[in-house]
Parts: sequence; C-alpha cells; structure tokens
Amino acid sequence: MQKISIEALARQQLGAAATASSGRAADTVYGGHEKVLRQTVIGMTRGTVLGEHENPGEATIYVIAGRVRLCVGEDSWQARAGDLLIVPDARHSLEAEEDAAVLFTVAKRP
Repeated sequence: MQKISIEALARQQLGAAATASSGRAADTVYGGHEKVLRQTVIGMTRGTVLGEHENPGEATIYVIAGRVRLCVGEDSWQARAGDLLIVPDARHSLEAEEDAAVLFTVAKRP
C-alpha cells in the first residue's frame, strides 16, 4: 500500500509550474502508459493553456486549488477548488484562470 498527499503534491507542482517556461508541471500519481487508469497532478500558472487535444478515454478533472476553464468547441465550463469536471468525449482544452492545480484522472481506451 502506498499513501500520497495529493495536496502536498499539488503545492509542489504549482511551485514547479511557477518556474517552468511552459507555466505548467505534472507528476503522475498512479498508473502510466502500461495501465488503464492514470492519475496525474498538474500545476498551471494563470493564463496557461493545455491546447486542444483528443480525449484519451473516460476522464475527469478534479480542481484541487485555483480556477480553471474546460473548453469543448463553443462550450466551456468554469471550475474552482472542490469541483469535478467530467471531460466530454471530444477535443478539448484546459485554461488556468488563476494559478491552479488539478487531479486529472483517465481510464484509457484499449
């Protein structure tokens, strides 16, 4: 059994994002390319965008800190700390409206 503090990891990734030229940093908490389930903590500085991309499978975004906006075509949803976004099965992007940390969970398609 392994225990991980998601809040501590979120603080760490926010700190790393603040010094990264991309404005973001991430650490996979569980899973990876060899597993179906993957969970990643992503830190993003205000204004950073994860550009439009395909949905790799069933996915959710849990906002640990800050505020983000999920965009799918003309539609968008704002979320703040404590909110869970269910990512539609469509091309989408994610923008940090303020410094934010999220837990991205995906069950990849076979």
